[in-house]
Order: sequence, then C-alpha cells, then structure tokens
Amino acid sequence: MIRTTLAVVMSLGVASTALAAQCGNGPSGFNAWLADFKVEAVQRGIRKSAVDRSLNGVTYSKRVIGYDRNQKSFKLSFDQFWARRVNNAMINRARSYISNNRRMMDRIEKRYGVPPAIVVSVWALETGFGANNGNLPIMQSLATLAYDCRRSDFFTRELLAALQIVDRGDMRPEQMRGAWAGEIGQTQFLAERYVNYAVDFDGDGRRDLMRSVPDVLASTANWFAQNGWQRGQPWGPGTANYNVIGKWNRADVYKRTIAKLAEEIAR
Repeated sequence: MIRTTLAVVMSLGVASTALAAQCGNGPSGFNAWLADFKVEAVQRGIRKSAVDRSLNGVTYSKRVIGYDRNQKSFKLSFDQFWARRVNNAMINRARSYISNNRRMMDRIEKRYGVPPAIVVSVWALETGFGANNGNLPIMQSLATLAYDCRRSDFFTRELLAALQIVDRGDMRPEQMRGAWAGEIGQTQFLAERYVNYAVDFDGDGRRDLMRSVPDVLASTANWFAQNGWQRGQPWGPGTANYNVIGKWNRADVYKRTIAKLAEEIAR
C-alpha cells in the first residue's frame, strides 16, 4: 500500500517546502520514491553532486525494517537494563579516561558547562567508548526508514540532514556507516543532531564524530548545553538537568542509567 506523506517542514539552512514523495509499506515502490526524493532534495538546496554521490545505487533494506519492528531493550526494568549495559570495568575505564585526559575534559566543561562524567557516561553507554559505532550504510538505513510509512516524516528530515553533512564536506557517503536507525559516530548522533550540534573541537576544520574523540565529546557537551543543561547543578531524578538527560533519550531506563552511571564515574 502506498500513501502520501504529511508535509514535512524542516530547517536546514535552506527554504522550507513540503515534500511530495510518497511512503510505502514494502519494497515495491522504493525506487520510484527515491527518484522523486532525489529531485526534491536538490530543490531543497542540496547540491545534485552530493545527492547523487549519497543516494545512487541505494536499495531498500528489509534488515533495517526488521530492526525497527523489534526494539526490546527499552522494555527491560531498570535493574535488568543496568545489569546488561553497565559493569565495574566500564566505570573504571571512564574514570581513568577523565583522569588521563583532564586538560581536554576541563576545556570542554569550561566551554559548555557539562561535567565530564555526563559526557563520558553517554560515550560509554552509546558505543562502549567508540568501539561499537555500527557498520550499516547510513544512507541506506535512512532512505529505507524515510520511505517506510511508520515514521516517514521523522526519517525524511534525518535523510535530508545526512545529505547536508555530505554537502558541506564533513563526511563522504562511504564513511557514513552506523547503527540501524542512521546514528552517526561515537555518541550516536542522528543526522539532524549532527548538523545542529556537532563542533570542530580539535581544530582540523571538520566535525568528525567518527574518529575525533575531542569532536565527539565536545559535540555531546554542546548538545546538552544547547538543550538546557544548568551549569554546576545536580542531575539526579527530579532536577532540571535530569529532564535534559531525558531529551537525549526518552526511554526511562536509559535516562536513569545515564544519570546513575555519571554519579558512579564522578565518585
């Protein structure tokens, strides 16, 4: 079944217009959708060369749809989730990293007001300190999910943002490999988050959330700062900063785990 998506309005530094591409609930209409989307992306201000380099040859992924329909980890209790995701080795490694990189971590905290324990807690939980960034082609994942009717509007915005990342020269399409929902880099920024919050902290002229740990950690701190983090305030349940953690990930078990892990790291 194919049906027209709702109008998508987004801000990517280009004029906002409604997307007319159609979503679908299976692979049969994907190629036609993709051809229409490529035209619309260019109309939105993304260079045709970037669109073609990113989307030529992209196919529908049943694997990604399967992942999307089978999300179970956030249904665990907090104790189950904590036991599965956190251990003493993680806590000790986080503490050691902060201690061994104190100058950089202090610079990040001074600029953004976010404690090292919060930033490193997110880094540890999202990818095990950058060890598990994911290896699926991000353009394929986002194109599949943008075409799929379940969350077409949301992932259409993400796909457009991913194209902008390529268009502005931060990454090449072949470098963009990540988790099944298109998450990018060591703290798993979605593409729109990357566009809005990634920073070049190591000064090499690119926002590199794949390989540059300074960029990764500073960008994560920048996200928290721009989303209401209150400098020098606690982050436990019931606080304003705890609510900010909830914006990072709305799942209750995840935000509780970030907060508790950060407390353990900061001890």
